[in-house]
Amino acid sequence: MDQELLKQVTAKANEWLSPAYDAATQAEVKAMLEKDDKTELVDSFYQDLEFGTGGLRGIMGVGSNRMNIYTVGAATQGLANYLNKNFAGMEQISVVVGHDCRNNSRLFAETVADIFSANGIKVYLFEDLRPTPEISFAIRHLGCQSGVNITASHNPREYNGYKAYWDDGAQVLAPHDKGIIDEVNKVKATDIKFQGNKDLIQIIGEDVDKPFLDAVHTVMIDPEVVKRHADLKIVYTPIHGCGRVLIPSALADWGFTNVNCVAEQMIKDGNFPTVISPNPENPEALTMALNLAKQLDADLVMASDPDADRVGIACKDDKGEWVLINGNQTCMMYLYYIITQYTKLGKMTGNEFVVKTIVTTEVIKEIAEKNNLEMLDCYTGFKWIAREIRLREGKKTYIGGGEESYGFLAEDFCRDKDAVSACCLIAEVAAWAKDNGKTLYELLMDIYVEYGFSKEVAVSVVKPGKSGADEIKQMMENFRANPPREMAGIPIVCSKDYKTLEARDAEGNVTKLDMPETSNVLQYFTAEGDKVSVRPSGTEPKIKFYMEAKGTMASRADYAEADDKAMVKIEAMKKSLGI
Repeated sequence: MDQELLKQVTAKANEWLSPAYDAATQAEVKAMLEKDDKTELVDSFYQDLEFGTGGLRGIMGVGSNRMNIYTVGAATQGLANYLNKNFAGMEQISVVVGHDCRNNSRLFAETVADIFSANGIKVYLFEDLRPTPEISFAIRHLGCQSGVNITASHNPREYNGYKAYWDDGAQVLAPHDKGIIDEVNKVKATDIKFQGNKDLIQIIGEDVDKPFLDAVHTVMIDPEVVKRHADLKIVYTPIHGCGRVLIPSALADWGFTNVNCVAEQMIKDGNFPTVISPNPENPEALTMALNLAKQLDADLVMASDPDADRVGIACKDDKGEWVLINGNQTCMMYLYYIITQYTKLGKMTGNEFVVKTIVTTEVIKEIAEKNNLEMLDCYTGFKWIAREIRLREGKKTYIGGGEESYGFLAEDFCRDKDAVSACCLIAEVAAWAKDNGKTLYELLMDIYVEYGFSKEVAVSVVKPGKSGADEIKQMMENFRANPPREMAGIPIVCSKDYKTLEARDAEGNVTKLDMPETSNVLQYFTAEGDKVSVRPSGTEPKIKFYMEAKGTMASRADYAEADDKAMVKIEAMKKSLGI
C-alpha cells in the first residue's frame, strides 16, 4: 500500500476523533485505525465525498468519503450559507426537504431540516417518503428558493445521496453549482449548526400531494381512450420505494380501475429485500411483477425505482411472451404518442420542442425531424433537460423529454424526471394502442418500421475504490490519445469530445460543439449511423459505454432479424473498444 497515502488518510481519520464528532463515530474511526487491513480506512478517508453538480452520492458509513450526518451536514451548512448570501434581501428564505425509503434517509432529512432552520431558513419538511418529482413540484408550488432530496435513486442498498435543487425546481446548475461547492468546501465540522429551530420547520404531506396529483392529471391527452379501456390490466411495483405513496392513486385518478400492486414490494424497506438491486433497468428487479402479470394475464407491467423518478416497463411480444422495454424504447413511444395525438387533436402550433440526452437513441431525432419538430440534444441528467425548458419558458412549448436511463418528463410543472406521470402516460399509450387494435409491442414495431430500427446496449465496467477511479481516468485518457478509426469494421465519420467541445470528421476537419459547459464524454459515429458514447459515471465507480447499432425493418416480421444483426454489430463494437 502507498505509504504516503496511508499517512494522509491516517491524519485525516485522526481529525474525526475530536469532540466535533459524536462518540459512536469516534469509536468506529478508532476501530478502523486499529485494524491491520487498512483498505476500509483508505476507502473511507482517501478523499472527501465531493459535493458535485449533482449534490452528493456515496456509500453510507463513517468517514470523509462516506454519507453520514457530517458530510450531509457540511453540504447543508454550505448550501445554507450560499442561500443566505444569494437571497440576502429576502425577508424569509424557504426550502423544501424530502427523502426516499433508504436506510438513514429520514435521519438525514431531519438533520438537513435542523441545519437550515438553525441558519434562519424556513423548511417545508415532508412527513414521510415522497417521489423526487413531487419535491421538484413543491419547490415551485410553495415559492421556495431551494430544496434538498435525500435519495440515491436506483443505486444499491448501501448508498444514499443528496440532491440539491434551485428555485425553478431543477437540480442546481451554473453559476449556483460552483458557488455552492465553494461554500461547502469552506465548512469545517465545528461550523455545522445541528441544533434546529422547530418554529421554522413546517411538516407537509397531503396538502402538497393533492395539487401535485391534480397537476399530473393534466398530462392526460385523451380521456376518452382511457374511459374505453379503464379495465386495462396493469401490474405495478414501487420496489419498496416512494412510488407506493402516489402512483396507484395517480393511476386511479386517470381512471384506470384494474391496477394490481406487487404486495411484497409495496412495503417500505431500505434493504430492498426482494431484489438484488432496486433498479428497474435490471431485469431481475421486475421478476416479482412479471410473475404476477403471468398469473393475471396482464396487459402491462411497470416498476418505479426507489425515489420514483424512473420507470421500467414490460409487455407481451407477438408470441405472448413477456419482454422488457428499455429506456430508449419507452422514450420513443412517449414522444411518438404525444406528437401523434397532439397533431390529431390540432394542438400542434409549430412552436413545440422535445429534448433528449446525447446518449439517447437517434431514432428520436428521426421522429422529430419527420414531424417538423425542434429536437434538442443535451447532457445526461435531467437538470440539462430542465435547463432547455427554462431557456424557452414563455417562448416555446415543451411537450416531452427523456433519457435512455428510464427517465421521462411529459410536463413542465416539475423539473426532474417523473415516474408518477410517466406511469400514467404509458398506461394511456397502451390503452390507445389497444384502441387501434395493437399491443404496445406492435406499436413499438410500427415505430421502427416508420422511423428506422436501432438497438441500444449499455455496458458498465465497474472499478471500485481509489485504484478503480485511477483506472477509469486512464481509460478516458487512452481513448483521447488513441481514438478509434473504425467500429465493428465500419469507418468512424465523426467523433465528438465534449471535454474540448470539438467535433472532428473523417478528414480531420474540426467544428465547435455548442454546449453550456464541458463534460467528460466521448462520442463516435460510424458511416452506417451507429453511435458509441463513453463516459465515467458521475454517481458510481464505473465507466459507461452506450452503443447504438442501426438497422432497417420493412415490416414487423423483420424485427428478430434486425435485432440479431444489430447484436452481432454490438459484439464487434465491444471488441473494437476493448471491453
